[in-house]
Amino acid sequence: MKLGIFDSGAGGLSVLDSLLKMQLFQEVVYYGDTARLPYGTKHPTSIIDFSLQALDFFIRQKVDIIVVACNTASAYALDAMQKKCPFIPIIGVIKSGILAITNKLKNLDSKILILATKATINSRIYQKGLQELGYTNLTSIATSLLVPLVEENIFQGPIVNEVLKYYFKNLDFIPDAIVLGCTHFPLLSQAISSFFDHKSLLVHSGEAIAQYLYTILPYVSKSNNTTLEFFASSDVAGLKNTAQKWLDLSSYKNLTIL
Repeated sequence: MKLGIFDSGAGGLSVLDSLLKMQLFQEVVYYGDTARLPYGTKHPTSIIDFSLQALDFFIRQKVDIIVVACNTASAYALDAMQKKCPFIPIIGVIKSGILAITNKLKNLDSKILILATKATINSRIYQKGLQELGYTNLTSIATSLLVPLVEENIFQGPIVNEVLKYYFKNLDFIPDAIVLGCTHFPLLSQAISSFFDHKSLLVHSGEAIAQYLYTILPYVSKSNNTTLEFFASSDVAGLKNTAQKWLDLSSYKNLTIL
């Protein structure tokens, strides 16, 4: 099978990492809309337009399935993409993230902290999804400044700590679980976990979507060899270099990068 992964930039590499480890796909195409990132500060109409343009790219690539790794695009554009292209399964990361919470947190009174971009938080898609399942103790914070930190390869240290202090200064509890509602945020997992004394369960899109695909693709067997190709709306070489830094692609067995 041929998999397409779509993100506004490099954040979706955290999802790519989890999906490559699954070894379910013979071909993987990653597209980052790097010329227009971040999506989290854009108007919903622009997010939908950009996502539909990405969909046209994947149709030309003749992929068998598309994973929308960007939480913001999943929140605003997933329905439009699915309606435009009903013949290709298009999977967003938000539904799988919510399901991951239900699998790991059985207590509906658990304190859940949702971190995402401004656009994703304003969509209330995580909040509504968890409330429909009975969770009542939800706190959401738009933490958009974390995105450029990750894009600049700043994952730990004084700058990250100061940004976390800024966002969490009014938080008077330690969450039972933290939803990392942006694909950039898993790269800050260590810093975020440390901030909360390693007492919070962290749930992120990559792990969740990998498990979700196992449930909807039961007929797919393991692939012994995988080819990976990167595309970007700007600076594809920079995207590939970022992938090498973040994921150490040379460590993957039987992976060919085109």
